[in-house]
Amino acid sequence: MNSALTAYITLICTSGVFNVYLCFRVFARRRRYTGVATYFVLYTIVITIYCFTAAFGLMATNLEEIKFWTIMQYTAMPLSSPLGLLFTMRYLGMKMKRKTWIFLLIIPVISLFMVATNDLHHLHYRVFEIDPSLGAPFIHIEIGPWYIIHGVFTFTCMFIAFLLVIYRWKETTKKYRPQLLALLIGQLVPMLTAFLYLIGTTPPGVDPVPMVLWITSILYLWSISSSSLLALTPIAKNTIFNSINDGVMVLDESFRLIEFNHAAKLLFPGLKSSLYGMKAKEVWLALTEEPLPAALETAHYTGEVELDEQTNRVYQIRTASLQAELNSKREGLLWIFTDVTEVKKLQVQLEHQAYYDELTQVLNRRAFFERSEQEYRKAKELGSAYTVIIMDVDYFKRVNDTYGHYVGDQLLKHVAQFYQKRLQDMLFARYAGEEFVLGLKGMTAGEGEALAEGLRQAISREPLATNEAVISITLSSGVAEAKYEAGETLQDLLNRADKALYEAKQNGRNRVNVYETV
Repeated sequence: MNSALTAYITLICTSGVFNVYLCFRVFARRRRYTGVATYFVLYTIVITIYCFTAAFGLMATNLEEIKFWTIMQYTAMPLSSPLGLLFTMRYLGMKMKRKTWIFLLIIPVISLFMVATNDLHHLHYRVFEIDPSLGAPFIHIEIGPWYIIHGVFTFTCMFIAFLLVIYRWKETTKKYRPQLLALLIGQLVPMLTAFLYLIGTTPPGVDPVPMVLWITSILYLWSISSSSLLALTPIAKNTIFNSINDGVMVLDESFRLIEFNHAAKLLFPGLKSSLYGMKAKEVWLALTEEPLPAALETAHYTGEVELDEQTNRVYQIRTASLQAELNSKREGLLWIFTDVTEVKKLQVQLEHQAYYDELTQVLNRRAFFERSEQEYRKAKELGSAYTVIIMDVDYFKRVNDTYGHYVGDQLLKHVAQFYQKRLQDMLFARYAGEEFVLGLKGMTAGEGEALAEGLRQAISREPLATNEAVISITLSSGVAEAKYEAGETLQDLLNRADKALYEAKQNGRNRVNVYETV
């Protein structure tokens, strides 16, 4: 065995040993790494097989042994480049469908079959013989059509992996760039060596690729140890940008649109790359058919806007300044859109539940106190009249006992709807049980008495018709006017109206009684 051949075998075995070490190291610590480690382990396994079968091939002494080890070599070598591509894609966070796996693995399987049966068809090697000048184990080959297909496929896989890493370089922070550098060189070294082999500039009769794979192994080992390759994989800024649920539009220092994410496209179907370079006012007009609000040309603005009248979608809009470069005085602007439609609906629903009676859908006691307190205080400041009326449905308990609570509820809703039609601009609420309350700003007790009397007479002419019976309705009302005496409160006024109501009920019901100061 000459010294050159010994050197070749040594280099190939060195590559194999490095890959064995990488494989066992990563497999033993796989729980510390991300899911990409599985792909890396598979990749190092096929590289290991590739290297050692190539070494055994260089120790063969006749053509049959060389052919055997060539077939063994093809059980792994064709898989190395697609697995390298899959590892790179997985590392970069790219999604892989089942079709991708099948497509990348089908040609290596065919290549193995072609090499194993080459003596029958010579589609992979037209000529495969011992080199007449160098002797065994060096071989002389003339390539066939499938060899070209296999070579193009192998080179394409490595080249695509290389381009993917290059493409992500700018989007990756400096912390992770040593990892990308290892991947770049890891793809470049075998790709360049294979290219040199194909054009005939490497030593004849031997495949030089496994001789240089120890270089990539050292790079991977360095990256795993120093920059946490496999443990911390970078997510490209573009991936993060398009994964944000909020719609984001980016404007440069001249307020021209330069970027938008996928969420913004969903919010604004008219948002297209053809709008790049347009002024913010033009973009806004194209998307909403409305003039751009001046506030959106400033930073640190937060507001809400309804942009889609057909679907009643409500968006929160925030603006933020965007510094182009570190230590740069030029600033762009971010428009950030958040769909708050469901939140607004929930707020409206909660507010309605908090301030409206569930049965009658009129204001509840809490809402009446809050609003009446404001009206009472304002009337007191202005010295204007303020009157309250508490109204009670007569014999309501008898209705419940006779016809049941369902009919009783229908009666309360009937009364509430009756009042709402006639008291649209007045503060009207359900006070408690079968009682309703009315706040009258600017009205005296006498005016309140007249209003209550009109309501009493009107409701008596609108009975509730049910399947069980036609139920007549009468009301008893207590009226009280604010005196604005020292220490008087709204609660004092309501207590006086309640006392007037009690007297009306004591005097036979179906009447209006005004509280009179003793």
